[in-house]
Amino acid sequence: MSVAEIDLAALMQKAQELQARMKEMQDMAASRTVEAQSGGGMVRVVVDGTMRVRKIEIDAAIVAANDKSMLEDLILVAVNDGMARAQKMLADEMSKLGPLGGLQFPGFGTE
Repeated sequence: MSVAEIDLAALMQKAQELQARMKEMQDMAASRTVEAQSGGGMVRVVVDGTMRVRKIEIDAAIVAANDKSMLEDLILVAVNDGMARAQKMLADEMSKLGPLGGLQFPGFGTE
C-alpha cells in the first residue's frame, strides 16, 4: 500500500480516539491516589495520579521528639515513595492501552 492509499480521515479519527482514551486515563489518574509511609507509619503521605501530594500526616510522637533532621528525612522518604507508587500506578494504567492504545490504524499492516 502506498502513502497515497492511506485514508487520512480514518487515520485522524483513530488518532482522535487515542487522544480521547488518553484524556480519560488522565482524568482517572487524577482521581486515584496511593499512600506511602515511613518510620513505621510515623509519617504518611497521599499522592494522586497527577503527582500531586494531597496529604501529609505526621504522628504527634515524632513531633514531640523534637528531632528536626529525623522528621525531615522521614518526610522525604515518604514523599519519594509516594511519588514512585503514583508513577507505577500511572504506568500500569497506561500499559493497559497497549501499543498505540490498541487502536488499529488503516494502511499500517494492522487490518
